[in-house]
Amino acid sequence: MTAIPTVTLNNGLEMPQLGFGVFQITDPDECERAVLAALEAGYRLIDTAASYGNEEAVGKAIQNSGIPREEIFLITKLWISHATEDKAREGFERSMSRLGVDYVDAYLIHQPLGDVYGAWREMEKMAEEKLARAIGVCNFKPDVLMDFSIFNNTTPAINQIEVHPHHQQHEAQIVMQELGVQMMSWAPFAEGLNDTFTQPELLALAEKHGKSSAQIMLRWQMQRGIVAIPKSVRAERIQENMNIFDFELSDEDMDAIAALDRGVSSFFDHRDPETVKRLASMARDT
Repeated sequence: MTAIPTVTLNNGLEMPQLGFGVFQITDPDECERAVLAALEAGYRLIDTAASYGNEEAVGKAIQNSGIPREEIFLITKLWISHATEDKAREGFERSMSRLGVDYVDAYLIHQPLGDVYGAWREMEKMAEEKLARAIGVCNFKPDVLMDFSIFNNTTPAINQIEVHPHHQQHEAQIVMQELGVQMMSWAPFAEGLNDTFTQPELLALAEKHGKSSAQIMLRWQMQRGIVAIPKSVRAERIQENMNIFDFELSDEDMDAIAALDRGVSSFFDHRDPETVKRLASMARDT
């Protein structure tokens, strides 16, 4: 079984660098099968969220896997509907109930919207109570992350953001390294947008190393020290995404991928007022 390297968070907690994400796997049976396949393949980091609607399926897979709970690094997230000091614990407890666990390894604020400062104060208490072994955020821009870190007692352990060859976030990574925040990517393949899988430069590197373009993208993230959580519902692809530790990209290879950066999101910009309005309208009770 492939040995996945780990990163050490700013509170000393070790976290697998490669994990399995379940965003958009909405069918409960399919989600449970996919998580079981990932755990059987050797993944030990599972990332879900209240807003994904599949925490219960993830919990069932973990319970049915036969793998001791302490060997699995489980992440879930606080949705906008509960991003206040008064509601954060309720949101957390609902997630714990659906997952069927009594702690998570990391609990993240999902969006930089709502009363995130109030929610964070309650999450700090959860960390003190060992209900969440680490706490962090998602989608925080560098300036927002800096402000948040300076004006809170606890610096986030993780910032999960969009990272892929077309949106590489080098400046954001510099700020995170300064703060000691672990960079974690969602949509490491950009969900295939802008013909990511058939990008000629990536295909050339895939041919050079005898790998797929997806494996090249994941290896690129590993060498940048980023934690990645690719998603798939196909067992063979789940396994393929793990087979990235038997080769290394050269500096020349890394430079070729760096040249693909477009510097803009492939999905949405949290500084766009219309994006904020749209996300706020999704703040349903979860």
